[in-house]
Amino acid sequence: MKYWLLKSEPSTFSFDDLWKSPKRTTRWDGVRNFQARNYLRDDMQVGDLVFFYHSSTDPTAIVGIAEVVKAGYPDPSAAEEGEKVQWYAVDIRAKQPATKPITLAELRQQKGLAHMVLLQKGSRLSVQPVTEAEWNLIYRLAFTP
Repeated sequence: MKYWLLKSEPSTFSFDDLWKSPKRTTRWDGVRNFQARNYLRDDMQVGDLVFFYHSSTDPTAIVGIAEVVKAGYPDPSAAEEGEKVQWYAVDIRAKQPATKPITLAELRQQKGLAHMVLLQKGSRLSVQPVTEAEWNLIYRLAFTP
């Protein structure tokens, strides 16, 4: 199993929107970055766990956990847009809201997260890998009572 972080602007699609979706499931589409596309296409598998991160809001934070329920497949929204590049999507299902959302500022204070992709200068990817150690630390901070 691998671990991931997916970013979404809550004004576009929030964790609450995912939670309210039929079967708490949605297609994660619209990704238009080659590295992120490669993660969706080549690396994300059914059963992988995902931190759902609210970006472009105040404060930005990890707010929930989802699970990949369908591995990478051609993104239908790209065909609708007339895209010539083959983009990919995955399906995710909401599993658990954060007990206490953990903000970007709080993540930066954790010594065990110094190398996390999200915290690297210039990191803007909407799909990011998370190590098992990073996952465990964040899980303890944000998802346990």
